[in-house]
Amino acid sequence: MAMDILTTDDIEAICLGATLLGTGGGGDPYIAKLVAHQALETYGPVKVVEAADLEPDALVLTTAIIGAPTVILEKIPAGTEFVAGVRALSKYLGKAPAAIMIIEVGGLNTLLPIATAAEMGLPVVNADSMRRAFPQIEMTVFTLAGLPAGPLTVADEKGNQCVFETTTNQVAESLARAAVIKLGLANAISCYPLTAGQIAEHGITGSLTYCAEMGRMLQAVKDGHEGAWEHFLSESGSHQFFTGKVVDLDRRTTDGFARSTLILEDLEGSSATMRIEVQNENLLAFLDGEPVITTPNLICLLDCETFDPITTESIAYGNRVVVIGMPCAPQWHREGMLDLVGPKAFGYDIDFVELPS
Repeated sequence: MAMDILTTDDIEAICLGATLLGTGGGGDPYIAKLVAHQALETYGPVKVVEAADLEPDALVLTTAIIGAPTVILEKIPAGTEFVAGVRALSKYLGKAPAAIMIIEVGGLNTLLPIATAAEMGLPVVNADSMRRAFPQIEMTVFTLAGLPAGPLTVADEKGNQCVFETTTNQVAESLARAAVIKLGLANAISCYPLTAGQIAEHGITGSLTYCAEMGRMLQAVKDGHEGAWEHFLSESGSHQFFTGKVVDLDRRTTDGFARSTLILEDLEGSSATMRIEVQNENLLAFLDGEPVITTPNLICLLDCETFDPITTESIAYGNRVVVIGMPCAPQWHREGMLDLVGPKAFGYDIDFVELPS
């Protein structure tokens, strides 16, 4: 389904899809949903464009919040820092942006760029760099394609801004993370200044539409439509792995990330247990000690009764959840994927596991 214009009517579906694709991370989109709603009401609808329909050398800029989701929950964005970060990068590059792109269709970083585009009177490109959320700047398909994350800007709500020229995307991550730790652990970032031609060739196109479609399918499940759950699983290529109750939760915020380990006990009466390892996002799921879902495939936890996706910072002892594995975007399946976003990239000495077909 083509999406040409974004109005306040689309926000609920996008928000639900983004919470799902955040795989626990990406921050709870509730605040961002209010911000996007307000921006669309104030400034009017936002045009959605395909990268291939823009001039190939047109500049496309991104905006996102960078930090730990546990902090973002308490430190609400002021709203001014996103436009400020985009303008600072535009000024530094000496070129005005033709459009805004969402860097990750997962969590609140799906909705904040829509608000920014509305405020700046710019269209949003129907593409992203992950089709999920990942915790680090270099974890994009653009890095696989050899495209730089820099120059990039980090801006806070008080008017502090820094511009980084970086040699590698890994350096971009470490410099931006250091700035964010100094500026309060939740700031605006604008990175990957790319041309429309580069996005059309190397980006994950259609991901905003995908996000909205996932949201609508999940809404049908929440509304109790007959066969909606089976339809959602088959259309998304997902697989239900476990239904369990959270019996143990170890949560810590270190090095600018929210990390946790979850233990689930089977709700269906067997002695099976599932362990989930988290760094902002759900990264690995082990069933009785064996890895069954591994990054970059998506591990999504849904409430057993409401089918709401559950975020890292809101999961609690006693939660009853359904655990599903969703396939990552096909654009990830190329050389270098596992070095960049596989289990070993996060320090786990286990191999990537394919989802059941």
